[in-house]
Amino acid sequence: MNRHLLIGRIGADDQAIISAGRDETATEVRLLTPTRRLGHGIGQALGDLNRLNVYPTEVGLDLALVAAMVHAADTRISRASESQDSWTREIRLAIPVSDPTLWTSAGPILDRLLNFLTGDRWKLVFRARPQASTTLATPVPARLIGPPFDGVALFSGGMDSLIGAIDALHAGNTPLLVSHAGEGAVSKSQDDCFEFLKAKYPSRPFDRLRVWMSFQDGLIDGVASENTTRGRSFLFFALGVFAATGLEAPFTLKVPENGLIALNVPLDPLRLGALSTRTTHPFYIARWNDLLAALGLNGQIVNPYWDKTKGEMALACADPDLLKAAAPKSLSCSSPSKGRWNGRPTEHCGYCLPCLIRRASLLTAWGPGADVTPYTLADLTARVLDTRQAEGQQIRSFQLAAARLKARPNLARLLIHKPGPLDDDPTILDDLAGVYSRGLGEVDALLTGVQTKPS
Repeated sequence: MNRHLLIGRIGADDQAIISAGRDETATEVRLLTPTRRLGHGIGQALGDLNRLNVYPTEVGLDLALVAAMVHAADTRISRASESQDSWTREIRLAIPVSDPTLWTSAGPILDRLLNFLTGDRWKLVFRARPQASTTLATPVPARLIGPPFDGVALFSGGMDSLIGAIDALHAGNTPLLVSHAGEGAVSKSQDDCFEFLKAKYPSRPFDRLRVWMSFQDGLIDGVASENTTRGRSFLFFALGVFAATGLEAPFTLKVPENGLIALNVPLDPLRLGALSTRTTHPFYIARWNDLLAALGLNGQIVNPYWDKTKGEMALACADPDLLKAAAPKSLSCSSPSKGRWNGRPTEHCGYCLPCLIRRASLLTAWGPGADVTPYTLADLTARVLDTRQAEGQQIRSFQLAAARLKARPNLARLLIHKPGPLDDDPTILDDLAGVYSRGLGEVDALLTGVQTKPS
């Protein structure tokens, strides 16, 4: 096991001495380019926002830098080689910020939030930016009209974020949609879904911010990169808040996610831990709101669909015709490029966990035969699916979970606590148990007649 210290540096004049512990490997991360432009996509994002008449605050910019450091550590420190148990890494980040006293007070919240999200052990420490970089955010210009946006929403290219945008626009809102441009398939789905929305509402001033952030392989000498990206959600949320601090008014950052995925109750004991993500879990969102309060930011993060299944979201979508036209362009699959080894195009596999939930939701909302999304495994009933292969593993897990809940319906009230604490608002526990049961029921209906067995 190796403990890691990543030291953020802003410019050549940033010479602050940061001492590594006796058992820590120290790596410097350059956050400013030689031309004194913020690197790793942050400077580009700042310019793009300014062109939209949005001017984030220094604290908002700090958060983008914190997210960059977290993203660097999460994606460039291998779990396999750098942890004792092939999962839990120990990471310390030293980050230059505009107000180290403010950020130090918020540090314990950040540590707790990240520990929960990624399953690692994080420690974030803060120091003042160097004198030449005290001010990095663009000052707000004198103007008569502020930014046109009345809120911010994450826009991943998935169906839930598409529904969230449709519902907001239909209600007359003007959201700023924020995306992280990942792999090509994800970026294309974001582009395609946004184009559908713009075609439907050509005169509306809603817009989007797309941020590309990545770090080169080999950032940490002798250490391989990591592909689990459990911390990606922190980057998404941080980019949304970064943009929202420029709205010059109390803000709401919407994170559209169906309740079944948000809870992400393990389908079987093996999924608890490494394979059970917590990207929109209620506990995680609550800690983010604690962080905003600690930083003095007048905003909140909400998931408007925490108590809705994906099928219920689709069924209640404010513009069903637009959703039916745009949904095939959205991307739900966990690995849309995995079929390329067999000469398949980039497409939904049809059998991973998010694909199954997607297929079940559209069956619930639109009925049989209405989902025109191309799936690699188009007919789940055409043959017996091998549970020792990827095509049958998640399906069998869903079958077992549904059978268990049918036998003991009240078990839902216990199972929802498996992924993480739910004590922030005990009054919603029945609703959470209900959305878990209904969501599992949607997938169970999809799997009617599907046969699985080990080869």
